[in-house]
Amino acid sequence: MAEIIQRDGTWAFDGTTVRITPGLHRSVPLFRQTYGEIAVPLEAVAGIVFEPERKRGRLRMRLREGADPLLHATGGRLPDTADPYRLAVDVDRAGVAEYVAEEIRRALLLDQIPKDPTKTYLLPGPPVPVSVRSSDGTVSFDGTQVRIDWSDTSDRVKRATGPRIIGVGELVQVEWLPNSGYEDGFLRFVTRETVFSKLPPEKDPYALDLWGSARRDLLTALVATAITARLPHPSTRTGVDAEDHPQLAAAVPRPADHHDVLLRRLRELGELHRDGVLTDEEFAMTKAAVLRGF
Repeated sequence: MAEIIQRDGTWAFDGTTVRITPGLHRSVPLFRQTYGEIAVPLEAVAGIVFEPERKRGRLRMRLREGADPLLHATGGRLPDTADPYRLAVDVDRAGVAEYVAEEIRRALLLDQIPKDPTKTYLLPGPPVPVSVRSSDGTVSFDGTQVRIDWSDTSDRVKRATGPRIIGVGELVQVEWLPNSGYEDGFLRFVTRETVFSKLPPEKDPYALDLWGSARRDLLTALVATAITARLPHPSTRTGVDAEDHPQLAAAVPRPADHHDVLLRRLRELGELHRDGVLTDEEFAMTKAAVLRGF
């Protein structure tokens, strides 16, 4: 057993699995504490390195492309401190960190683990059900469907449509961008009907606009990962000529279908406007955003 215990967390390697447990210290980001322990099978590891520094070093593990739904869902946009595959190491434990890294590298060599992309997820992602309260509403996923309950501060267009329920079979992919504290983020659920939607996140009833606490909104990556783990693996998708969605060939609707979707949205907006739910200004702004999709 090769093991290193730090305030930031614990990495333990038994020859077949790297078990990563987040630390309990208050300096450990909420996202890592909430995500919990991660068991990384050796076959998912592409490499590991220890990077020494003057005051604190860093253990950094690289996984094979396509092995982890968390990395696919977040697209490399997790803040470094929230990345579970980085471990801050005190300078007096540098030797232990080097030993752990060398043991994993030796096992990779002996087992002849390839470094090429995987064709299936080798990690399961977070367990379900999972529910996160964000600045724009509460999003929940039970393994079969997504439910969004809008907050009182959500856009009136969203609140007017009521809770949004999306079956996992309707989803093509999940798009996630973190709230950096300087720029808003979003969690968007892309369905066959909305694959070409150009609505901004604050107006899109299939998206959460992340504008509040960056620390709390980061937890929406849990939902994005849990859903991604249950969608077809990216290796099963083929390329298409669709701008912004080049990997969604099987899900892209025909142009006629796309226009039908937009026309249906316009009718729904018109009904909300006639019923007095949307003001003239709100109706005009949202209508203009929909029309940009034509």
